[in-house]
Amino acid sequence: MSGFELPEEEERRKKRAPWGVIALVLLTGLALIRNGSGEFDEGPPQPASAAAADRQPPGSVLARAAQPLPFSLPDRVRIPGIQVDAPMIPVGLDADGWVGAPPPEDPNLAGWFTGSVSPGEKGTAVVVGHVDNLQGPAVFYGLGSLAKGNRVEIARQDGKTAVFEVYGIEVFQKNNFPGDRVYASKGNAELRVITCGGGFSKQTGYDGNVVAFASLVEVR
Repeated sequence: MSGFELPEEEERRKKRAPWGVIALVLLTGLALIRNGSGEFDEGPPQPASAAAADRQPPGSVLARAAQPLPFSLPDRVRIPGIQVDAPMIPVGLDADGWVGAPPPEDPNLAGWFTGSVSPGEKGTAVVVGHVDNLQGPAVFYGLGSLAKGNRVEIARQDGKTAVFEVYGIEVFQKNNFPGDRVYASKGNAELRVITCGGGFSKQTGYDGNVVAFASLVEVR
């Protein structure tokens, strides 16, 4: 993460993008993998309807909610249920107003969106990554196969690991993306992990985004 400087906390919060802006960016077609191929035999797994997220984290998750952490840059994301163990880099909005993504040449790399809180802070942190590239499956290829109760672990530069429990996994059409539902703060430390999904065409790429909803339940 060399070259990425942390501003003072107050200034950092002022620069954080309003969720309404991010929702609009997504509504106009967030393509985390604008050059994703989508041309493999089976295609990435898609979420089951039974895995849809409730509007609020369920009581069983809230009862185990961990205290939010102060800001710290994330270093690594691990999702044991789908064999993800990947370094992370900060990503923002690119020159075209899209949410940036890690370089597609590296399939095992995830990004933390700097317009959101850091993973573990109170609010909704956003982690993005490719589903595939021209060579094959990428870091979040298996995201759609997550189940409720799976864990997402974010190792942070302060030495702490924020452990989130998945309570929903859904695919949303890019032209009808529910930005407020996905990003609105639930009053505790939340995480969204996002990649491309849904149908695919060579002309327009993937027509949806797979979103995993998770809540902070442990700090190690």
